[in-house]
Amino acid sequence: MNRRQYFFGLAFIILSLFYFFKAQDIEGTLCVLAGLSFITNQLTAEPKLFVYKKMLVIATWIFILITGVFFFYVLRNSF
Repeated sequence: MNRRQYFFGLAFIILSLFYFFKAQDIEGTLCVLAGLSFITNQLTAEPKLFVYKKMLVIATWIFILITGVFFFYVLRNSF
């Protein structure tokens, strides 16, 4: 089983802790959303969670869309 997306998700969440520590809450929230997108995307491939696959795919797309919109919000308000 491929664990790369779990690693990227964890890396984004660790990076978000760094941003929260530096009191940059907007960037930290963006990293949390990106990490959750990676993690839920990999959860859809888990054989034990096949029963919940449809709900996980919906959750993955919701996280991806929210992350994209929030990313554009950060770009617009940071510069």
